Amino acid sequence: MAGRFDGRVAFITGGSRGIGRGIAQAFAEEGAKVGIIDINEEALVKTTRELEEQGYEVFSKVANVVDADEVETAMKEFVTTFGSLDILVNNAGIIRDNLLFKMTDNDWQQVMDVHLKGTFHASRAAQKYMVDKNYGRIINISSTSALGNRGQANYATAKAGLQGLTKTLAIELGKFGITVNAVAPGFIETEMTKETAERIGISFEEMVKMSVETIPVARSGKPADIANAVAFFADERSSFVNGQVIYVAGGPKD
Repeated sequence: MAGRFDGRVAFITGGSRGIGRGIAQAFAEEGAKVGIIDINEEALVKTTRELEEQGYEVFSKVANVVDADEVETAMKEFVTTFGSLDILVNNAGIIRDNLLFKMTDNDWQQVMDVHLKGTFHASRAAQKYMVDKNYGRIINISSTSALGNRGQANYATAKAGLQGLTKTLAIELGKFGITVNAVAPGFIETEMTKETAERIGISFEEMVKMSVETIPVARSGKPADIANAVAFFADERSSFVNGQVIYVAGGPKD
């Protein structure tokens, strides 16, 4: 059975764990050749091996999205390896949560750099390949935190900024057959949310239970839930869907 993304190639930043890993898996299962960059070498090697053992074609490279040269070099190697670039998923992200009066300059800047500068670097590098072939799909991973979240002044600002970037790039790149959209996850069970639970001193099970109590569908999200929404935007048939933000959170978000 042919996959939705047979013949397509997808490049994912921060693709070695959590949501990024789920997105890489979904694209591979539907026929795409997959490229992953991450700064976590151990996780990157593990994910690459797991995907290759399933018979999928994977390119992976340790690279920091904050460094434009590293991103451009990795993307060039990726295109040389697979001959094209059809889909970019800007997923790389970090959290440095704290209340405003405790938040350091470094807490603020690191989050801005990874989410905003990183997405800018990867999108700028990818668009030239996409413009040349008059086709492309760019999907940015935002968050429900973009609407405001206690202890996340930095993260909320960065994720809201990504939505503005998404809409601007959609306007600029649309005439080149490139759509740009964003997925904004709610509570998703990932390594990052497990680290958050540890940081605030509660068990992950307790965090999941508290979150589910506020979610209308009465369950927590999984990386596959986000991958499904990303795949919708990445689909060739979604060419008239551009500049949109979809909240994947088990309920409505304002």
